[in-house]
Amino acid sequence: MPRLVSYKNFFLVAVLVVAALTAMRFTDIGRQNLTPMEAAIKDSLAPIQSIFMKIGHTFSGGARSITSLGRMAEENEALKEQVALLKGQVYRLEELRQENERLKSLLQYKDTYSQFFETKTALVIGRDPGNWFGVVTLNKGSKDGILKDMPVVTPLGLAGKVVSVSENTSQVLLITDPRSGVGALVQESRVPGVLEGTTAGSGETRLIHVPKDTQLTEGQVIITSGIGGNFPKGIPIGKIVSISNEPTGLFKTATVVPFADLNRLEEVMVISTVFNPDLLPPTEGD
Repeated sequence: MPRLVSYKNFFLVAVLVVAALTAMRFTDIGRQNLTPMEAAIKDSLAPIQSIFMKIGHTFSGGARSITSLGRMAEENEALKEQVALLKGQVYRLEELRQENERLKSLLQYKDTYSQFFETKTALVIGRDPGNWFGVVTLNKGSKDGILKDMPVVTPLGLAGKVVSVSENTSQVLLITDPRSGVGALVQESRVPGVLEGTTAGSGETRLIHVPKDTQLTEGQVIITSGIGGNFPKGIPIGKIVSISNEPTGLFKTATVVPFADLNRLEEVMVISTVFNPDLLPPTEGD
């Protein structure tokens, strides 16, 4: 029995070899026509070839998709970095634009009042942690010609006065601080009073010691009176937003909102010299 199986295997191999050689002979590339056997074999194998071709295309497409997804992920990360960089540039340009506007206002102020004051521009570099809305620190000091009691202004109006000086810095007491006091006038009626700060952080001041029979109205402008010697006459301070009677019944009090935004100071001007008090800018009623 083993010998019979061996003969059968040999015969099968021989048949396969002959079939292969015959297929190779009949599939010569140079021939123009197919034999009936070749045609039959090709027709029978066509569906299988089609299936294998589709499977091959599917795997090839999948591989390309995976490679493409990898490239897309890398491109997406690169684009994100580019967008972040562009956003940073936009923010920086906007900051430069705003800084340019502020510096332009300071320059216009200096040009307008150059015949009355000499000013020194300074940057706000700090605030007192214990009195955040009452005291600020400037980057100019005694070596820059800054002295105690010099007035500090912005293009919009009065900010405060210098209260202490070191070689490179100076501290400014803002007019909103309760310790501040400024001789003031109602610009329209010329009624005098004293402007003082209120509670820290309120952003308001109040005009006190105004005679009870004085006519005060909301919207009236308050300016410096020049009385006391620390502040030149005629510097805008703010406008009245409310009026009340003092507890004694002898005077009125007006709440005044400063023109300058003292909670967001970045650049200020220190008035270092008043050329001639008699040549100060004219105010209404002069």
